[in-house]
Amino acid sequence: MNKIPFGPTYEEMLHPEKADKTIRTKALAAKTADELDPINLFNITWKNEKNKVNKIVLPKALTGIDANVVVLLGTTFPSGSHKVGPAYSTLIEGCVDGTILPGTHTILGPSTGNFGIGVSYICNLMKYEAIVIMPDNMSKERYERIRKYGAKLDLTPGTESDVILTLQRTYELKKNPNNRTLAQFELLPNYRFHRYVTGNSCIEAVKGVGNGRVACFTSAPGSAGTLAAGDEIKRAFPEAKVAALEPYECSTLTDGGRGQHRIEGIGDKMCTLIHNVLNTDFIAMIKDDDCVRGLKVIHDAPAILVAAGISKTTAEGLRNLFGVSTICNIIGAIKMAKYLKLGPEDNVVTIATDGFDRYDSVIADLDRRYLETSPHVLERWYRDIFLKMEATDVRDTRGGAEKERLFAQKEKDWLPFGYAKDYLDQMKHQSFWDHEFAKIADYDEQIRTRR
Repeated sequence: MNKIPFGPTYEEMLHPEKADKTIRTKALAAKTADELDPINLFNITWKNEKNKVNKIVLPKALTGIDANVVVLLGTTFPSGSHKVGPAYSTLIEGCVDGTILPGTHTILGPSTGNFGIGVSYICNLMKYEAIVIMPDNMSKERYERIRKYGAKLDLTPGTESDVILTLQRTYELKKNPNNRTLAQFELLPNYRFHRYVTGNSCIEAVKGVGNGRVACFTSAPGSAGTLAAGDEIKRAFPEAKVAALEPYECSTLTDGGRGQHRIEGIGDKMCTLIHNVLNTDFIAMIKDDDCVRGLKVIHDAPAILVAAGISKTTAEGLRNLFGVSTICNIIGAIKMAKYLKLGPEDNVVTIATDGFDRYDSVIADLDRRYLETSPHVLERWYRDIFLKMEATDVRDTRGGAEKERLFAQKEKDWLPFGYAKDYLDQMKHQSFWDHEFAKIADYDEQIRTRR
C-alpha cells in the first residue's frame, strides 16, 4: 500500500492523549512556536494540553436564563477555527481512498470563509496547492488569512447567501482532472468528523455541569457539518433536542426564504447534502444584526457586563473568544432554553466556530451603519439582545410532514448537481448515516498503518 501524509486518526483528534507521547509533546510545543510546522495536525482537537475540552460556561448575567449555556471554543484549533477539522478529514480520507495524490492534485475549497481558511492551512502543512472559491463580499480578514497560508482565491459574485454560485464555479474548476474538491457541503468526512469528534467532545463538556446531560444542542448550519454532533449527542442522551439556527433574513430551512444577511459562515440558501434532517428537531430564526451588535457589546463593552454582575476577568476573557456566527449560536441557545422551558440543572451546548480576530472590519461596518454606539446604546443592546431574547420564530420539525418538506428542499438543491434521487432517498433513513459513521474505524486503521 502507498504511504499517505502524516496526520492524526479520528480517535486521536477526539483523544489527543492517545497519540504517541513524543508526537503529542512536539505538537503542543509547535502550537505556539511555529504555526506552520506540520506536527500541528495533531493539534486538531477540542482538547487542551490537559486533555480537557476547551469550553466556557456562560455567566447567567449574560444569558438571562436559568439553564447553563456551554460553549465549545473553536478558536483554540490550528488556524483559529474548528473548520480545520473537516478540511483535514476530507483531505486525509481522499488520500486513503487514492483519489487525492500528493504532488499531483490541486485542492479546491468552496467556502464562505472559515472552511476556506482551514483548507489553505491544511494544504500548507500537507504540501498541496490550493484554490479557495468563495463570494467576493466577505470580511477582508478572511481573504488575508487564506493568502497568508499560501492558497489562491477564486472569488464569485455576492455574499454569504450566494454560495450556490460558489458551488457552480467549483464544479467548473473540477472539470480539470488535476483538481480535487474538499466539498464541505457534500462529502461525508465533514459529517464523520463532527459526529465523532465534536459530538463526543460536547458530551464530555457537560460533565460536572448541571445534571451532566445535554438537553439541547444548537448550531447554525453553513455546511451543516457541525449539526452532525447532534447525532452522537442523541445516542448518549436520547431526550436531547437539536436546533438548527438560520438568519431571519435568509430563512431557507424554515420557509424557503433566500435573502441576504450579515452572519458570515451560515445560512447559505440551501439544505446541504450532508445535513441529516432526521435529527433536526427545531429550526430557529435569528436576526442578523442582533448577532453583529451582540458581538460589539461583548468585544467593545466589557464594562457593561461587569456592571451587570460579571467578574472583570470573565468579561475581559470573553472579548476575543467569539465571532458573529457564535453570537448567533448563543442567541439560539438562549431562545431554545426559553422555548423548551429549561431549568438550572439543564445544559444547552453550542459551538464557537472562531474568534474575534477575523471580524474587525465587520464591527467597523456596524459603526458606520449606526449613528451612535455610545455606552448607553450598547447597554440597551445588551439587555435587548441577550436578556430579553424571546422564544419566537421557532419551527418544530419533528413531524413527518416537516421532514418531507426538508427532504424536498434537499432534492431541489442537489438534483441539479447530478445527485441521483435514489441516493437522496437513502438519506431518509438513519441507517444511511450510521453506515457512513461506521467507516471511521476503517479509515483510522488505514491512517495508522499507512502514514
